[in-house]
Amino acid sequence: MAVSERRGLARGSPAEWGKRLLLLLLLGGCSGRIHRLTLTGEKRADIQLNSFGFYTNGSLEVDLSLLRLGLQETDEKAPLVGFSLTRVRSGSVPSYSSRDPHDCPLRKNSSNLLAVFLINTKDLQVQVRKYGEQKKLFISPGLLPEAPSEPELPKSEHRVNPKVDGGTTTAPDKAKLKPTGSQADQQSIAGKDQDLVLGLGHLNNSYNFSFHVVIGSRAEEGQYNLNFHNCYNSVPGQEQPFDITVMIREKNPEGFLSAAEIPLFKLYMVMSACFLASGVFWVSILCKNTYNVFKIHWLMAALAFTKSVSLLFHSINYYFINSQGHPIEGLAVMHYITHLLKGALLFITIALIGSGWAFIKYILSDKEKKVFGIVISLQVLANVAYIVIESREEGTSDYGVWKEILFLVDLICCGAILFPVVWSIRHLQDTSGTDGKVAVNLAKLKLFRHYYVMVICYIYFTRIIAILLRVAVPFQWQWLYQLLVEGSTLAFFVLTGYKFQPTRNNPYLQLPQEDEEDVQMKQV
Repeated sequence: MAVSERRGLARGSPAEWGKRLLLLLLLGGCSGRIHRLTLTGEKRADIQLNSFGFYTNGSLEVDLSLLRLGLQETDEKAPLVGFSLTRVRSGSVPSYSSRDPHDCPLRKNSSNLLAVFLINTKDLQVQVRKYGEQKKLFISPGLLPEAPSEPELPKSEHRVNPKVDGGTTTAPDKAKLKPTGSQADQQSIAGKDQDLVLGLGHLNNSYNFSFHVVIGSRAEEGQYNLNFHNCYNSVPGQEQPFDITVMIREKNPEGFLSAAEIPLFKLYMVMSACFLASGVFWVSILCKNTYNVFKIHWLMAALAFTKSVSLLFHSINYYFINSQGHPIEGLAVMHYITHLLKGALLFITIALIGSGWAFIKYILSDKEKKVFGIVISLQVLANVAYIVIESREEGTSDYGVWKEILFLVDLICCGAILFPVVWSIRHLQDTSGTDGKVAVNLAKLKLFRHYYVMVICYIYFTRIIAILLRVAVPFQWQWLYQLLVEGSTLAFFVLTGYKFQPTRNNPYLQLPQEDEEDVQMKQV
């Protein structure tokens, strides 16, 4: 069972779910880029703790305050418990699902592996092994001293300076090392694996130690993954529960944001202004054409303003995360609320436009009502999943499950909103030459076909192309994913408003009054 500072949703009555969801809202998101994770009774062999993009002078601090292992006596000589630090290459997706159960990542030198921290409980020490030529990747014991200024390269007493002649250096006494044990000896050989020994504290049947990593040059910049491994649990049926409490603090020279997240504050602020401007312009159009304005037009205006406010709170959240390492709880709550409203309004508006509601009819058919019921329910579930993901640490056991739920539910919603558009196109095709208004119906059919293509392109760019872009580009350019999503959304909003603006020559609005009454009577 996984226990985090931000507890997720469990089974229970709807009232209990509501209370827990409200608790998550009040607590806000996770602690930004200062992570605190507590797992009890954990049986997983591999736990992905975090992923972060580091620039030069960026730092990673890890404080393992509690590790309690329920291990049996084994004949293994090499330690099979510890951390691994890997650098992700562009276009690669790390996964442990296809790994051989008997293959321990701590003993395998992969191309992405930079360092492993082997926890030796017998000798009360942690063996640090560096792979490849990591001349400017500085690994030192203890945490960095608290300072309000930006992180810099560690001073000379903290550095692990490689020596060509294979000499040894001694870790400084000034390092704030919590564990008690033998003084750390560092061996550094240029061009070969490099070993550093840290002390491992032992208290009340639990172990603790801390270390920090500093990125010392541009050659070491990249997207880093920190994972925890308990290879004793790799064999199915032989898992032993263990407890772990760890604090992880990541920082770049400009703040606590990852390399790909640094531009997001400005990006979301600019996009918020763009959606606000489009909403104001749309309202001005509605005020000039009051005769042809319907309820759906005002719903479209509400969507634009809600999207703008949601991006504004998102931008402010990133500002405080960058400066303090965690968001402001009140602003995080407002972001969740506006995000929920924005998602619901988006899919409902698209489906209503596709069904022709308020334009050519005021009553929805039974199958359209079912689609709306499904979309609204799925949107509630999607937003619950989003809040849980934002409120939990990446290392919790159900984090991946909620991410898969969010992705699946979002795809189902995207597919569901297409049905009203398809039904409207089919209806116009069947009646295009039977009611004496061939030209009007053909114009409406053309407009609906364009709208169908617009919805397909919107889904394709924001759900498929954007994901491929995030995987393909280098770590510092992954913010282009958010730019593509928000830019595609803005373009979709503008094109939808242009196609269905309240003008007299819009074929979508050309329906005589008697036909409108016939449609209403038919629906009844």
